[in-house]
Formats: sequence, structure tokens, C-alpha cells
Amino acid sequence: MILNFRNTSAVCAVFLLVNVSSFYKSAIAIINNQSQLIAQQSQTQLHPVFKSILPKLKQKTQIKILLPKFIPESDGENPIYAIIEAATQKKYEILLGFSPDCNGASACRLGVISAESVSRKTPRMAGKRISLAKGITGYFVDFTCGAGCSDATLTWRQRGVQYVVGLKAGDRISLIKMANSAINP
Repeated sequence: MILNFRNTSAVCAVFLLVNVSSFYKSAIAIINNQSQLIAQQSQTQLHPVFKSILPKLKQKTQIKILLPKFIPESDGENPIYAIIEAATQKKYEILLGFSPDCNGASACRLGVISAESVSRKTPRMAGKRISLAKGITGYFVDFTCGAGCSDATLTWRQRGVQYVVGLKAGDRISLIKMANSAINP
């Protein structure tokens, strides 16, 4: 009887070790499947306006690219175009316009999205403090009008990068919604 108990214990121990190692591999597979699923979801959540420029942007910059999923006035009535104004390893700037050849002129400009790796040369954030998603603090600067109207902007820092979303004569609520849609994948 003792011999049978020892054999049974040994068999149970081997069975347990095999199952634990299989469970570990399964857990890794599940984690990998979830991360792949998350990556696929974030691609499908990408605002259509950025699809044409995203591959080039990924080639040029090494900082984390945050693009809003919400853009005001992108209901399909007027097409919106994303135009890369600048892209280097440590920064990018995207113009949002109502024509594919908009060069920032007031008549075709909707706004801007930019990011820059924080350094000593990075401008300080200024404006009215705003609470954003994930506990991030942003700074809102309202637009001004003279001969034309400037962009209202919302700036925040996340993991060593300073992000800005701007809308020509934009309102604070739209900019907050835009920023939060970029912050939350």
C-alpha cells in the first residue's frame, strides 16, 4: 500500500508540474492574444483621417504617437485631411485642414496636432489647468481674434512627451474631448 501511495504521489507531482507549465504557456498565449487584440482594436479605432499618414509618421518619429479618435466637424459633411507639417525622431506636427493641399491658411485650417520630446528647449505649459483622462493635467489656452482667429490649444505631458491639440477658434469642451480620445487608446 505504501508503494502504491508513493507511486501515486509521484504521478500526481509530475501531472501537476506538466499542468502548471502548460498553464503558464497558456497564460502567455492569452496575454499575447489580448495584446494582439488590443493592437487590432486601436488600429480600428484610429480616426480615418490619419490612415494615410500613419505609416510615414511611424517611420519618421520615435516618440509615442497619440492621435485623437474624436475630431470636431469630421461628420463627413466636409472632408478633413491630415497633413504632416514636420516629422523627426523627437517630434511631429500634423495640420488638420479642409483641403488636401492646405498649407495652414486661415480659410482651410481646422487645427493642429503635435508632439515633442520634452527637453530644456521645450516651451513651458501655460494656460488654465484642465483635468484630463488617466489623471493627466492639461493646460488650455483660448483663441484670440484679430484679422483672423488663432487656435485654442490644449497641452499636456505624458511619459516625457509634450502633446498639443489645437482647433481654429476652438472651444475648451471640444479640445478636452479630442485630447481624452488621444490619451485613452
